[in-house]
Amino acid sequence: MAGPGLSRIGPEEEAELLDVVRERELSRYRFDDHDGSALPSKVSRFEQEFRALTGARHCLGMNSCTSALYAGLLAAGVGPGDEVIVPGYTFIASIAAVVHTGAEPVLAEIDESLLLDPADVATRITSRTKAVLAVHMLGAPCDLDALDALTREHGLLLVEDCAQAGGGTYRGRHLGTFGRFGAFSLNVFKTFTAGDGGVLLTEDDELYETAFALHDHGAAPLRLGVTDGPPLFGLNLRMHELTGAFALAQVRKVPDILRTLRANRDKFVHAIGDLPGVTPRPLHDREGDCATVQAYTFTSAALAEEVATRLGTITLSRSGKHHYANMSQLQPDPLVATAPGTRRPDRAVTRRCYPLGSLPRTDDLLNRTIALSVGVVDSYLGSGVGIDATADDEAIGAAARLFRSTVEDAAKAVS
Repeated sequence: MAGPGLSRIGPEEEAELLDVVRERELSRYRFDDHDGSALPSKVSRFEQEFRALTGARHCLGMNSCTSALYAGLLAAGVGPGDEVIVPGYTFIASIAAVVHTGAEPVLAEIDESLLLDPADVATRITSRTKAVLAVHMLGAPCDLDALDALTREHGLLLVEDCAQAGGGTYRGRHLGTFGRFGAFSLNVFKTFTAGDGGVLLTEDDELYETAFALHDHGAAPLRLGVTDGPPLFGLNLRMHELTGAFALAQVRKVPDILRTLRANRDKFVHAIGDLPGVTPRPLHDREGDCATVQAYTFTSAALAEEVATRLGTITLSRSGKHHYANMSQLQPDPLVATAPGTRRPDRAVTRRCYPLGSLPRTDDLLNRTIALSVGVVDSYLGSGVGIDATADDEAIGAAARLFRSTVEDAAKAVS
């Protein structure tokens, strides 16, 4: 099992999908519905219900979170000559979306919350900085008070990457509604899923209209009258109607999914209790955390590595293309010209390289941290052990005892 949404698949998803198949309407648009007899678009209904859940003014279903980030950044005016500050611990898609706008990603440190450090962001702002990308990693909200104040002070855009935090909140307000726009993922490892897919939320009418045009060949929102939107060349980043149908059934389950995850997290943490040499990840808003993982940071990298090895998992420093040092695209490459304005014909490139050691605090924290699954079981992310979204009290207790005993035994071995 991957993410919490997969555990909730049932007759509701089947019914929504069958509606699409029986109607033979595979696009959100009802091109030939001359008499108005076709069922309403599932994509449009999903957008309406996700908008209602989050309180956002606009919601746009797309084919991926990467597309939502890309279209949103372009619609916000990010482009060549700009810099966008991104955490060194994120998924590579956050950085790729910036690169493909022609802007330059500038990596910043994380803090003990494993999220973007506002103090370090402040030191990286230059005259070229256009935006700050707050990535709500591992389901937990960033320090949005500090980041909002910082971006307002400097006249910068605040953008939210909510790929791993669908349904999460900060101070009672939904993630994705704080920045100029928020982007979400619907892949199999997320709180709710459609296999793949993405969502863009925004309060900004103009950004919504431009993002819609970018995602659908320059069309105006909903293609009313098949009219053009802003005069630009769009792409095809649309959400498929089958994806919309699945997402519609899943979004209705989000409140219950999160209640279950948060209750299980609290039981898991309580059963683990206090352990010498290890500290639970601090959260900026515990109530708003999606509770998909429970991360622990150890006093030494040696102890963290010993625990990870004994559990059959990894420290977050080895978490695939989430740690900047594991992204080959950011490493020095003698075959790639990195002078300003140069581009390999077969790929976009960055002007800056970030070899291991570029972000020492991020490296240190990720070397000393292990993530236990509460609802997202993903070995690539580093949460391959723990409990899943269906765990009962017995399973939670057993997983907690295993972690406790492993830490205690590992501490003796490295002492």
